[in-house]
Amino acid sequence: MPVRHLSFALVAVVAAGGFAFCAETNSPTPALRYETRAEHDPNGIGKFYMGREIAHVMGHQAADWLERPEREQEERPKLLVPALKLKSGDVVADIGAGTGYYTRRLAKAVGTNGVVYAVEIQLEMLDILTNKLAGEKIFNVKPALGTITDPKLPPASVDLILMVYVYHEFDHPFEMVEAMCKALKPGGRIVFVEFRGEDPNVPIKLVHKMTEAQVRKEMSVHPLEWAETIGTLPRQHIIVFRKKS
Repeated sequence: MPVRHLSFALVAVVAAGGFAFCAETNSPTPALRYETRAEHDPNGIGKFYMGREIAHVMGHQAADWLERPEREQEERPKLLVPALKLKSGDVVADIGAGTGYYTRRLAKAVGTNGVVYAVEIQLEMLDILTNKLAGEKIFNVKPALGTITDPKLPPASVDLILMVYVYHEFDHPFEMVEAMCKALKPGGRIVFVEFRGEDPNVPIKLVHKMTEAQVRKEMSVHPLEWAETIGTLPRQHIIVFRKKS
């Protein structure tokens, strides 16, 4: 997604962590936003954003793993969903919805007057998701086929955007969050659920974990303010940001 064009009077290039920044937004300019390194973690794609390597995306071939019974104990969705403080009638977007493991739970939380956008970039995942929704007779979910730079959500329409173990796999994290911010209503929230990168005892590959500091660093270039970090899950952060008015 192209960034706004700025006049030369508004652009200042400074040496800061390998980036050039636009003075108006403090965001890296497109040409220098990402870095590619030949030497990198084999579980990453060799592309770096703000010093963090982006992880490989899980393909639809691993769909069964997303529905494994162990998720209930390992991830505690019964703790996560209440922590989101959803209300009946809310509009929610589940980004990287996969098979709909959390989509189905969100749909019940917002009630029949609410809506959940289930966003995926893999059509095969959406096919699995819609079949599961039909099987459980859930009708307040709108499947959406996004791209690697845009979730294709209606502007200013969403109360809460949820990403569960997804953000660290975004090929274009800046562009995706930029587009998601446009989809949020004023005061809407973006929620990151990521395995804790600070904890070496969390048995997850390094590039598939994130520290709270890194998430907050990457969100600092967007019109978002940190709201809270919820620590009720056994291995994961729930990091909440609110769209600035």
